[in-house]
Amino acid sequence: MDKLTIAIDAMGCDLGPAAAVEGAAMAMKEFPGVEPVLFGHEDVLREEVKKFGEMKIIHAATVIEPSESPTLAFRRKKDSSIVMGLKYVKEGNASGFVSAGSTGALLTGATVIIGRKPGIERPALGTVLPSRTGYTLLMDCGANMDCKPSYLMQFGQMGSDYAKKCMGIENPRVGLINVGSEEEKGNSVVKEAYTLLKGAGINFIGNIEGREILSGDCDVAVCDGFTGNVLLKFTEGFAKSMMGMVKEELLSTTISKIGAFLAKGAFKRLKKRFDYREVGGAPFLGLNHIVIKAHGSSDALAIKNAIRQCVIYSQQ
Repeated sequence: MDKLTIAIDAMGCDLGPAAAVEGAAMAMKEFPGVEPVLFGHEDVLREEVKKFGEMKIIHAATVIEPSESPTLAFRRKKDSSIVMGLKYVKEGNASGFVSAGSTGALLTGATVIIGRKPGIERPALGTVLPSRTGYTLLMDCGANMDCKPSYLMQFGQMGSDYAKKCMGIENPRVGLINVGSEEEKGNSVVKEAYTLLKGAGINFIGNIEGREILSGDCDVAVCDGFTGNVLLKFTEGFAKSMMGMVKEELLSTTISKIGAFLAKGAFKRLKKRFDYREVGGAPFLGLNHIVIKAHGSSDALAIKNAIRQCVIYSQQ
């Protein structure tokens, strides 16, 4: 693999810069051509980098907190790790940017600094959810709370393109999340989006209901960011709660404990499929350069895999 420089917001993780630095070191080991550039408080980062070897650090004096207004913070904190990292990519010094920081600030900054691809009205945040047959790409999962029908059509087009190039799906099936499968179901926005998606030049399979998102019946599920974010958080919470309940039941009797021991490998594999850290991050699609949003609670494994997303995306 050729040299690939990735800018990293080292201050965005809830777990602190240690997670970002260790994740970058893991990525360097797994992908020898990757050269991470860490943005954050220089003194803090140097102490962490010492544990793993040499990495480039660019001092960023401030951090945009999730509680801050994204627009105001973007304007006021020009020396933040998010703003400086995005500018570094814009200037051609890196191929992509990874951040586990404020989603709103990242979207605002990426749209203003990186810019949208020609013809794209709104960039969208896509994330993959496990399904019975593999993974389903959810578009949008939090970037655009209110959407026009044309936005949803473009989400379907961008999602189809990403699924084809980065997920290896030859002819991705694109479904529109709705309250029923019939064409006439839904609100006015969804109804118009249905018509637009039919003529969008993609493999549109029509409306899909919530139960079909994880069934493997579609490869790309389209919705507004409000609906998508609720679905994403529900799926995360459901998986965690379900695994906890299963564990309680399996440890409730001697016989079930024996069964749990015999099925231990299967449960580990299932847990891994629902672990967001294995995916790493969600790409902002529709931008001129690669921007990956990692989960706020990302640890080193999640950051490493978010960088992996950059590697995969950059090869397309």
